[in-house]
Amino acid sequence: MLPFVAVLAGCATQTPRLESARPTENFGVLVMAHGGGPQWNKDVLAAVEPLKGDYNIEVAFGMADAASLQEGVRQLESRGARHIGVVRLFISGESFKERTEQILGIVPGAPAKPAANADAHAGHGEGHGGHSMEFWRVDAQSSFVLSGQGLVEAPEMGKVLATRAKSLSKNPAQEDVLILAHGPGDDAENERWLKQLDARADVVRQSQPFHAVKVATLREDWPDKRVEAEQRIRAFVAQSARAGRRAVVIPFRVQGFGPYAKVLEGLEYASDGQGLIPHPSVTEWIEHQAETLRPGKYERVHGAAGS
Repeated sequence: MLPFVAVLAGCATQTPRLESARPTENFGVLVMAHGGGPQWNKDVLAAVEPLKGDYNIEVAFGMADAASLQEGVRQLESRGARHIGVVRLFISGESFKERTEQILGIVPGAPAKPAANADAHAGHGEGHGGHSMEFWRVDAQSSFVLSGQGLVEAPEMGKVLATRAKSLSKNPAQEDVLILAHGPGDDAENERWLKQLDARADVVRQSQPFHAVKVATLREDWPDKRVEAEQRIRAFVAQSARAGRRAVVIPFRVQGFGPYAKVLEGLEYASDGQGLIPHPSVTEWIEHQAETLRPGKYERVHGAAGS
């Protein structure tokens, strides 16, 4: 088996500032991110760090966890925020959208916040992958607007993929690139993922003359769908080796390689194991999303204030 290749992509380029980015006294930005191990969280915080000079900004880890969101809102409001733009750092723009709207009181559905002396988990808590998923309506003085674009829909991510591919490539014409993502359970949503992934992959195709560039989803959390997905993924990588070519695997994940090393065990491939972070284009995307949610600009774009 070809060893897991650790190649650090050149990500030291400073993220360009948007001319319109400016501190606004009552505008705050709350970045939602899935959360993971210490390195996962550290890398997300590093992506947000360059924006702190221009924004009142916080990160809420978890999959739409009321407790984490409440703490982020508390910190932003303590610094004067009364209009909060929520940037959801998820692969899909569909992820946890309705749940987040309910927790923030944008739409009904979430129960009131438990009393301080009550068991906050009783009847409200869930769990997934070790993350708290408390579900109740936050206490807030602010109005909220949510970003709608996921990373799979973001043109900026094509540049990230091209950077990863270029750093790993030795002879593009004899290389097959596989861009591999988590994938949802719903078949129709999965097709939307694949269509968007393929659009991002076009930047890789245009960057170098690779023999092939393929996108795939593992359907990780749905065992019945995952079996077939794993077979297709392994077949692509194995066929590349049989044809005398080199397979390059790029994870389309917020951070890290996830379970892909185990999925591809025994096959020959190259990867640097890096997800979309670290890369300055992710910071740029967060800033672009924040700017679309800024009071005044949001109303001009959407025709209505979020509240």
